[in-house]
Amino acid sequence: MRVLLIAANTERISMVALPYGLGLVAAALRRAGHTVAFLDLLDAGDLRAAIQRTIHGSAPEVIGLSIRNIDDQSRQEPHFLLEKAREVVAACRAASQAPIVLGGPGYSIFPRETLAYLAADYGIRGDGEAAFPALLERLRAGRDLRDVPGVQVAGDRGDTTCAAVADLDRFPLWDKALDRPADRESPEFWVPVQSRRGCPNDCSYCSTARIQGRTYRCRSPRQVVDTIAGLARRGYRRFYFVDNSFNLPEAQALALCRGLLTLAPAVQWRCILYPQGVGEELVRAMAASGCVEASLGFESGTPAILKEMNKRFTPDEVRRISDLLAAHGIRRMGFLLLGGPGETRETVEESLAFARSLQLDGLRVTAGIRIYPGTALARRALQEGVIASEEALLYPRFYLAPGLEPWLQDRLATAGV
Repeated sequence: MRVLLIAANTERISMVALPYGLGLVAAALRRAGHTVAFLDLLDAGDLRAAIQRTIHGSAPEVIGLSIRNIDDQSRQEPHFLLEKAREVVAACRAASQAPIVLGGPGYSIFPRETLAYLAADYGIRGDGEAAFPALLERLRAGRDLRDVPGVQVAGDRGDTTCAAVADLDRFPLWDKALDRPADRESPEFWVPVQSRRGCPNDCSYCSTARIQGRTYRCRSPRQVVDTIAGLARRGYRRFYFVDNSFNLPEAQALALCRGLLTLAPAVQWRCILYPQGVGEELVRAMAASGCVEASLGFESGTPAILKEMNKRFTPDEVRRISDLLAAHGIRRMGFLLLGGPGETRETVEESLAFARSLQLDGLRVTAGIRIYPGTALARRALQEGVIASEEALLYPRFYLAPGLEPWLQDRLATAGV
C-alpha cells in the first residue's frame, strides 16, 4: 500500500529532534513491501501547503501521523501542542480521504483521548514496527483491526494494551527518511540511537512504562554498533543514545562500549544514566569508546524526596557517580524536578545546594511536575483533590506541593543554578 508518514512535531524543545521513531516505522513498512512517503513538519514552513503538496505527489492510501509531545511540560507558560496537530489532521482531511493512523510517544500516553481530540481513525500505542504493517494488511483485506496489539479504533471505549516487539533486531535502526546531510558537521546535531526499550523503575511521575512497557527489550550490541559504523562512514559523527537508562542492564551497556571502542575517536556519543550502581569499569569503558556527555536525572538532593519519587539511589550515590564521570573527562548534565509530594522550602534549598556542590557542566531545573495517567503521582493528586479525575490530564496539569507558590519560582530566579 501507499503510505504517507507525517512527523507532526513543530517544536524545538531542548534540542532539535529527528523524527526517529517514525523513521523506524518507515523502515519497517518498506521492508514489508509498502511504498512510503515521509514528511517532517519541523522546518516545513506553511504546514497546509507542505501537506497538500506531499499528498498530491504520493496519493497515499493510509496516512500515519506521529505525535511526539502533548505539551511542552512548562508549568509557567504551558503550550498545548495538540492544537497544531489538529490543524495537520484537518489539512490531511482536506487533501485526502485516506484513513489517518496516530502513533508516537505523546499519543501512547493518551491513546483514547488523543484519538478523539484529533478526530483520527485509528491509533497505535507503543511499538509501531510490527503493528502498523499488521494494521495495513487488515485494512487491505477489510478485516477487523481490534486484534492487532496496540491498535485503538476511534469511538472504542477504554485504552488498548501497549504493543511491544520482543525481538527488536527484526527491524532496522535507521531509514533513509532520517538523513540530514546538511547537519552532519553541526556540533548541535546528534543522531538518535535507541538500543533498548522499556523501564521497570516505576518512578512516581514517569510515563515511560505507558509508552514502552516495563520490561527491558534490548537490541543486539552488534546491530547497534554496525548501524552507527555505517552512519559514520557516511559522515555522521555525533550520536545520542535516547535509551531511558543507558546503564541498565549493565551487561548491555558494557557490550555496547566494547563495540563502540572500534569506532573511537572518530565517533562521539552521549547518553542518559540512571544514577545507581554505575561502577568505574563502565565509566572507563564509556570514556574510551567515545562518550563525551552523560545526563544524570537525579531530580532531587534530598533522601526523603527521592523516596517519594520511588528512586533507588541516594544523593551520596549520585555524587560518587558524578565524580567518577568527571574523573574520566565525561561532561555531566543534571536535572532537578522540584515541587513534588513532600517538597518544602527546606528540601528545595537542600536540593539546590546539592546540585551546586556537584559542579556540573549543565543543570536544568523544573518547577512543578506534569501529572500523567496511570502513575503514582496521578493517584496522589487524585486523593489530594489536585485533579478531579485522570480523564482531564490530556490538558497539562501539574503537581506543586502546598506552600511553594509563588515562592519557588521567585527562588529559582535568584538561585544561580
